[in-house]
Amino acid sequence: MITRRTLLKTAAAAAATTVIPAPAIAQSSKKITFLTWNIIDQKELIEGWIKRFQSTRPGVEVEWLDKKGPDFGPFYQTQLTAGTPPDVINTQGALGLEYAAQGALLDLTPLFAKEAAVKNRYDANYLGNWVYEGKNYMVPFYITKTLLFYNKPMFAKADLAGPPKNFDEILAFAQKMTSGEASSGFITLNFDWLYWPLFAMNGVELVTPDLKKTAFNTPKAAEVLDKLAKATQSNAINKISWTGRWVEPNGAFGAGNIGMLHAHSPAYFFFKGQGSWVTPDTLGVAHMPGNYATPNSHGLGISKGSKNPELAWEFLKFITDNGQASELAERRKLVTGNVAVDQASLTKLAKDDPMVYQVLKTQLEHTDKMTGNWRFGNDSRIKEAFWPEVQSALLGRKDAKSALADADRRMARELTRA
Repeated sequence: MITRRTLLKTAAAAAATTVIPAPAIAQSSKKITFLTWNIIDQKELIEGWIKRFQSTRPGVEVEWLDKKGPDFGPFYQTQLTAGTPPDVINTQGALGLEYAAQGALLDLTPLFAKEAAVKNRYDANYLGNWVYEGKNYMVPFYITKTLLFYNKPMFAKADLAGPPKNFDEILAFAQKMTSGEASSGFITLNFDWLYWPLFAMNGVELVTPDLKKTAFNTPKAAEVLDKLAKATQSNAINKISWTGRWVEPNGAFGAGNIGMLHAHSPAYFFFKGQGSWVTPDTLGVAHMPGNYATPNSHGLGISKGSKNPELAWEFLKFITDNGQASELAERRKLVTGNVAVDQASLTKLAKDDPMVYQVLKTQLEHTDKMTGNWRFGNDSRIKEAFWPEVQSALLGRKDAKSALADADRRMARELTRA
């Protein structure tokens, strides 16, 4: 079975042997390829962008390819190995950082230096999520971070007036809304560090500021992990928090018998489609205590092996400028990381769809409190070292201190290799 680790190693080898040719912007015929991550539902929109882009650039051809998440890595790796990587790519989460670390992406820093206005169009904190070793490798395409959704009728039944203000209140509120196996008080997504705000709000740091040493194996972290495990055992925290991925936790919240969901903004559209109970009167939206949130955004980058890097840069700028970004924001009801576009979009949503407005405005607030977004060049390996041990404790298979000690040893090895 091909693993993500294998894909990244192969990508590194391919990138190391790829030479960027001098841009041939004056050629009569030029072609670039645009590879996206599971956005085929926007076929009409993206094909319209390509048509407009080509119409003002005679002789230019843009080929669009879309791959589902599980297929994206193998396809990109194959193209890197062949020396024909897609020119512009759209990745999710920290994958772009891993490609940057392996040498597969073009450094955009010199381009930003020449065109400061382009860099300034993006929210600085979201843009910073793709800075690796001081260099910019991607720009925002569309952005998300976690927030807290809560079931107002369940809160009212438990005599709870509003969202929790700290970690202990999360657990206490969850316990008050729990009734055996019939209902749980809290559920969270767990992939890509999305659960990390639960630790961050308790002052737990994963690593030292230089990202070189572990910092999480502390009495406080053990206390937090033990509390989460005990809450899970009592069903105050639904076990799907630690075993599901996307469909399972969002579907469980949509069923209407879980009090709180910690997830990023796209979850709203999923569980709203699952739960007839979801209305502006019954769904609450809030930040997690301390305003902590983990981003899981989609970025755009240019392959270092692009044969037309200047044209690829023109296309990247084109699809993130105000015109195209506005279309994406309106059609998909999301925020793009283009500051001007997002401000205008939210102003319109406040009138047209107040519930979506409440959800999306959290994505632009407190962006300085984003956590779980360490700039690791080997993020997948770090997660593989840390998460299984912590998951074992959360599910009662191992005590908290032992789990953290084992995670510490495994993760320290990966940091040393990095």
